[in-house]
Amino acid sequence: MKKFFGAILEMLETIVIAVVAVVIVRSYVAQPFLVSGESMLPTFKNGDYLLVDELTYHFRSPQRGEVIVFRYPKNPSSYFIKRIIGLPEETVILKGGRVQILDNNQKLVLNEPYINQPMTDQEFRETLGPNEYFVMGDNRNYSYDSRSWGPVPQNDIVGLVRVRLWPLDSAMAFSTPHYSTGTQTQ
Repeated sequence: MKKFFGAILEMLETIVIAVVAVVIVRSYVAQPFLVSGESMLPTFKNGDYLLVDELTYHFRSPQRGEVIVFRYPKNPSSYFIKRIIGLPEETVILKGGRVQILDNNQKLVLNEPYINQPMTDQEFRETLGPNEYFVMGDNRNYSYDSRSWGPVPQNDIVGLVRVRLWPLDSAMAFSTPHYSTGTQTQ
């Protein structure tokens, strides 16, 4: 009888440790995210299941090109997924279907290989404040993003998309793109 209660106690202890570990990991390290919509095509499709790293941005700032999950600034109970285009205190310029970044009198024209369809010839200019990020979907002509509702404050960023878990045939890890830029002095 003593062995039976010992086994039950050991099993309960294992379950409690597992539950605590899952809660800690999910709350502070990584959490799953389901893509809803087509604003990130072709990179992510509706129904893709992603793993979001919530730890990295406690040690460094978000970088241009990273795909993030964040709380929608106009309704913090909604979560969006977009790509970081503009960093704090930069000016983002959309002109001639291209993205240009103005920073310290340097103009960077981004070459974005993840875009399938050129952006409509929309003219737009936004200067970011400290701790603000300009985000856009990869499906530029069909994305509701910073062009519509403004920059994302850093404290609304939940985390960095690291892995697509589902569908299995397209499971993969993601890294930050290295932009080849046309640099011009303003």
